[in-house]
Amino acid sequence: MEYGKYKYEQSKKEALARKKQTVIVIKEIKFRPKTDEHDYLFKLKHITRFLTEKNKVKVVMRFRGREIIHMDKGLEMLNRVRDDVAEIASVETGPRTEGRAMIMMLAPK
Repeated sequence: MEYGKYKYEQSKKEALARKKQTVIVIKEIKFRPKTDEHDYLFKLKHITRFLTEKNKVKVVMRFRGREIIHMDKGLEMLNRVRDDVAEIASVETGPRTEGRAMIMMLAPK
């Protein structure tokens, strides 16, 4: 067997494998406890678009100043996001607190 022919076939196989692979990107959406209804719906639209493009979404609830007292409002909003995208996404990691932020990861179904 010819070495040049072998190297050519190997490079073609690698190029085909690269062509077929999908790159999963993690997109991040930030909320605040005071996020209004219209802003929530606008960000929810972005989340659904990211999930339909087969990207993972990291939903971050950021607490600033005295907002840290209202962790329950942040948890309610993250649960609402989870319920609104339940048909197209599954929760990879549930809401967890890291410092002044509450983070949840969503993966497309």
